[in-house]
Amino acid sequence: MQAIVLAAGMGKRLGSLTENNTKCMIKVHGKTLIERMLEQLAVLNLSRIVLVIGYKGDKLRNAIGNSFKGCKIEYVENPIFDKTNNIYSLYLAKDYLLKEDTLLLESDLIFDSKILERVLLDPYPNLAVVSKYQSWMDGTVVSLDNENNIVTFVPKKNFQFRDIDVYFKTVNIYKFSKEFSYSHYVPFLEAYSRALGNNEYYEQVLRVITLLEKPDIKALRLEGENWYEIDDIQDLNNAETIFADKSSRLNGYQNRYGGYWRYPELIDFCYLVNPFFPPEKLIEEIKANFTTLLTQYPSGLDVNSLLAAKYFSVSQKYIVVGNGAAELVNAYCSNTSLVTGIILPTFEEYQNRIEEKLRVYFRPQNSDFSYSVEDIISYFSPERIQQLILINPDNPSGNFIPLADLYKLLEWVKSRDIRLILDESFVDFTSAGRVNSLLSDEVLMAYPNLIVVKSISKSYGVPGLRLGIVASSDETLMNGIRKNVSIWNINSFAEFYLQIYGKYEKLYDEACILFREERDRLFQQLKKVSYLEVFPSQANYFLCKLKKGSAYELTDALLTKHKMLIKDCTLKSGFEKKPYIRVAVRDKADNEKLITALNLISI
Repeated sequence: MQAIVLAAGMGKRLGSLTENNTKCMIKVHGKTLIERMLEQLAVLNLSRIVLVIGYKGDKLRNAIGNSFKGCKIEYVENPIFDKTNNIYSLYLAKDYLLKEDTLLLESDLIFDSKILERVLLDPYPNLAVVSKYQSWMDGTVVSLDNENNIVTFVPKKNFQFRDIDVYFKTVNIYKFSKEFSYSHYVPFLEAYSRALGNNEYYEQVLRVITLLEKPDIKALRLEGENWYEIDDIQDLNNAETIFADKSSRLNGYQNRYGGYWRYPELIDFCYLVNPFFPPEKLIEEIKANFTTLLTQYPSGLDVNSLLAAKYFSVSQKYIVVGNGAAELVNAYCSNTSLVTGIILPTFEEYQNRIEEKLRVYFRPQNSDFSYSVEDIISYFSPERIQQLILINPDNPSGNFIPLADLYKLLEWVKSRDIRLILDESFVDFTSAGRVNSLLSDEVLMAYPNLIVVKSISKSYGVPGLRLGIVASSDETLMNGIRKNVSIWNINSFAEFYLQIYGKYEKLYDEACILFREERDRLFQQLKKVSYLEVFPSQANYFLCKLKKGSAYELTDALLTKHKMLIKDCTLKSGFEKKPYIRVAVRDKADNEKLITALNLISI
């Protein structure tokens, strides 16, 4: 067995990274793609590795030499790499294909070594490694039958997104037997090159071969193994996250702050959304209007504030809609300089927007970080705070102040001329649901020092739309916030969602009931995990303290072994590096996977 690696391309889409190097010399975490690949190949007892070089080929040859960790390296040069595609590079190496069985790879890949192990162990002599099609993938797409025969190579012009459930992407790793190369691949490669020229791709030859009555090549489906094809800087960034070492893997994912749809194998127990809303019918209505929403401007701020006012049944002059609650928090905080009471641990977006010298912290001295209105009043009464931030239910503790007690707090802050910022992004998840909300004209007018903030992403399950609101009867304050946000601060999809939500309000209430039932069930399951102390929550997450072991080790084990992401709270303000984690409540199927994974991990 030998390997042929195609490494002649220029990699123009990588810009300055390939000005002086061929694409396979790009580094991922300090190691070039070609070094990583050669290390994986060198342990396979191959007779040789053939590198087909072109662009900056001399630099590659000088860097690698004629052997690599005991494996012989031979070179084939494509002198017209800038005028041809990889079909010509492989054509130049065709004599090697006829000598012995071959692993064929493209040099811009990064992948788990287990893939090569599976290829070699598979008894079928001719294989094309394929992976379930995902949105980030580009290039050759195939469909398979139940016996893993390649039924069709799907040309780009025939690609249909409605059919992606049956599509597979070629990983650009192949195994060809000497006999297959002699009887099928090389003859067709020569004929195809003569007939259609050298500005094509070698997969086109396989496409022709699959049209034969007996094509003699099968697909090897990946089973969750990691791989990435690096064509541009975004690919490089994604690959660096997937293939990070233990010391930086978690940070790589967590510092993305979302966008996990790029990693379809990952189950996200970190970010907090409603698993039971929106319903499929609402999604279908958005899909039906997709082209219009994509190609037309959204309305301005005033119209969208009107929609938000209808959504929450408050006066338009009292409400501003934002590109997520985070935009509104920033718009408000950038316009104020008040001494601020903050309860730790909490959602850190607020304190990060307030000057450190203006922060006054209250840290509940108990393991579950619970507190009451009496605790808040007792602690902050001696302090000269000008505003108080309360997230209710709090994040990450899930602590909840009941409605009757909230009115006590409102009276206290009113008597002290203290502004209360109440973030009720998770209030719909509480046992009584929206009854606990203070979003009403009556309450806002009675307490002009009250500012209510709400993220629509969380309880309504639409984080991709980036929607949030802020409401207050202090019209001067609200006008100041309006001046600090763009006139087109939300997109047409978000506006359309605000417009149609009312038709689905009953389904939303039903979804919240389903959620509470699943939260209660998950709570009982988490309590059975021997090394966790789980705290009750009125939100869509649970704060847990580890009885032994570190939060980092558990979080890393879930990510590495089970492809699940939870929140390691160790470094958050208020935890003082104590071993706490936060897990979101998802649907029953995902929650069961989490429980299974937690019970498999030894702490």
